[in-house]
Amino acid sequence: MQQKASDPRVHSMFAGDRIWAFGAVLVLWAVYGFVYWRLSESAPTDGVLEALGVAGGLVLLFNSASILAMISHYAEDKEHIYGLDIHYLDEMKKSKA
Repeated sequence: MQQKASDPRVHSMFAGDRIWAFGAVLVLWAVYGFVYWRLSESAPTDGVLEALGVAGGLVLLFNSASILAMISHYAEDKEHIYGLDIHYLDEMKKSKA
């Protein structure tokens, strides 16, 4: 059973997931930046550091793009995705009461 389209819980659940997704991407960028910075001080040759930079940049690019695509998909279908969650959460509350 679907919840009504204007259920504020759907919007708050989506907002929370969006914040966590962007936060995870920011942490990933910070970790990769820190690792690259620390390796730049001890890389044996320039070629190694450049190869690591390109590979790390590709990982960051693809991961960031996938998170943006996921958020976009969730935004388009959030009533269905979170409506199911809310329905089952409500059913669990009813069964406990």
